[in-house]
Amino acid sequence: MKEWFVYIVECADGTYYTGITVNLDRRIYEHNETNKGAKYVKSRRPCRLVYYSTWTGRSEASVEEYRIKKLTKKEKRHVIREFQESLI
Repeated sequence: MKEWFVYIVECADGTYYTGITVNLDRRIYEHNETNKGAKYVKSRRPCRLVYYSTWTGRSEASVEEYRIKKLTKKEKRHVIREFQESLI
């Protein structure tokens, strides 16, 4: 089974974009360097990865992506802060 990533990038204008992928490094590269990234991010480059989580299936990852997308900006900042503190 493939490992899926749910991720949040912070765009140059301070906004957040949430997505899913099976290859996190490639997807961040696509957002910043190619036309294959999301249209939303394309006009707000560069973006940087600020959060990710792993999931065993696409459906679970999609559910988590949807949950995160519904959060307010303040709530997303909290999720990001908790994630980044867990890395220390």
